[in-house]
Formats: sequence, C-alpha cells, structure tokens
Amino acid sequence: MRWLVTGGCGFIGTSLIRHLQAEGGHYVRVLDNLSIGTRDDLALVCDFYEVQAESTENSLERVELVVGDILDENLAAVVTKGVDVIVHLAANTGVGPSVEDPRADCYANVIGTFNYLEAARQNGINRFVFASSGAPAGEVEPPIHEELPPHPVSPYGASKLAGEGYCSAYARSFGIDTVALRFGNVYGPGSVHKSSVVAKFIRRAMEKKPLEIFGDGSQTRDFIYIEDLIEAVILAATKDNLGGEVFQIATSHETTVGEMTAQLVEILAANGVIDVEVVNAETRVGDVRRNFSDTSKARRQLGWQPQTDLKSGLQKTVNYFVG
Repeated sequence: MRWLVTGGCGFIGTSLIRHLQAEGGHYVRVLDNLSIGTRDDLALVCDFYEVQAESTENSLERVELVVGDILDENLAAVVTKGVDVIVHLAANTGVGPSVEDPRADCYANVIGTFNYLEAARQNGINRFVFASSGAPAGEVEPPIHEELPPHPVSPYGASKLAGEGYCSAYARSFGIDTVALRFGNVYGPGSVHKSSVVAKFIRRAMEKKPLEIFGDGSQTRDFIYIEDLIEAVILAATKDNLGGEVFQIATSHETTVGEMTAQLVEILAANGVIDVEVVNAETRVGDVRRNFSDTSKARRQLGWQPQTDLKSGLQKTVNYFVG
C-alpha cells in the first residue's frame, strides 16, 4: 500500500512506520512540521529521503519526508496525490496546551483535519484514519463507548470531536471510508518527546525531579501500549466496511494515576532509578475525573484487542528509556 502519515516523525508515526518497514512492500510518505518529532527520530526507524512536495515520487523502495504544516491546504492537495490511505496523526495534543491557546488548538485539529479530508476527496483517496481521543466524551460515567453523547470539557476534546464530525460527514457525503480511533493514554518505547504522564514521569525521575500528580491521584485513565495501538491503526487502514465508524482503542481497564505511578516507581527502582519523589499539585482545568473505555466494538468490528498489560508495558518502556 501507499501511505501518507501526517505527523509521521512523532511517537505514534514512527512506531507505525517501523511496523510497515518490518512488514515490507509499503511506500510511505511522511508529512511533518518537525515541531515535536525530528528527522533524527524518523531516521531511527527507517532510511528516508527528504523531498519537496512537488518532487514526491511513488517509489516502493523508499520513505519520503515532506516538511510542512497541515494548515497549508495547497500542500495537502499535493502530498496526498497517489496514496491509498491517509493516517492523520498530526495534531495539537493534550488538554493543557488547548486551554492555554484554544485558537491554535482549533486551527490545528479542526482546520488541519479538514484540509486532509478535503484533499482525500479531491484526489480520490478512499481510506482516512483519524487519530482522535477519549476527550470528546468529556465528563461522563465510564466506561466510555462510541454511542455516548459527547460533552467535552476542554478545547482539545471539542476540537477532536469536530474532527470526528467531519470524518462522519465526509463518509456520508462523499463516500470516503473514514475511521476515527479514540486513543487511550498511549505509552511505550519511542515516546521521548511525548508529554503525557508515563513518558514525562520517566524523564523527570531520570533527571532527579519530582513526579507531579495533578490532584490527589485518584483520577483514572486507560493506558494503552504502543504496539497494541499500532495494530489497531493497521486494521483501521486495511479492513473493509468501516467507513464512518468510531472506535475506542484502549484496554477496558481503569487505573488511577496514583496506582500507575506506584508501579512505575517500583520498576524504576529495580532499574537503578531510586529515591523518586512524588508530589501532588492542583487539579488542571479541563481534566476529567474518570476515564476508561469499553472496547467491545473494536473487538467485534476490527477484530482487535490489546495484548499488553500495564506492568509489562511499563517495564518495556522503562527499559527503553534507561537503555
């Protein structure tokens, strides 16, 4: 297949490309503005050629990198030509940045997504995989499932909900097989730049800085290991009869941030990172109290279910960071 991966230099993008390279026979074009992921990150998983958008070639022998921004609609129209599937990962990520700058969050996550859906329509691309989140559901009684009325509590949740809405509209108005995946809290090897809790806590512990939990630690999340997530992305990109669908991609296990932190501190200590301090801070604006997913729809329609438990995943992640 011929893939376009927006945000392909980031944590999830490079993990996907590593998988595609190991499988073989795929052409991959990466679009990234290098604001978080870097050329060096991409180089860790593949040999690539950096090209100008107008010079893109459909060669099954290589990975192409085009440096650019998803807000450039003309660029979107060019880099999507000749591909079979778009995996749209590029986004403004996280509740905190969206609260600090809701306009930038809206532009990136709404207009950026729209640009690539419209490019898919113009260029006859039939499969579009959208990286969403549990955030559109908002403050609801978990487990979160796909039929819950959404009530986002952060600008991030609102912008991802808008992206899901446009995916649904383009599926029904234009026949594009859009698939929105609501990722849980993704962690694992390769997450060096990721700002979510697992990667941030490991980095801070290794730097002898305290681990700061927002609130009392009883808030819950659904932590999904990267390799399990990538399997879901591959299925969403390749399985038939999924147009317009939304799937929760997580583990169906509710874990408090405090419980996760305790496991992580124990694993860090076993790997020589000792005397880790844990402190509590004020609850952040826009954070939900409880969050975990019902993944039964993904099991039924995608044929997907996670394989990695939290302890094993944390161990693999710490091993990656410690080296």
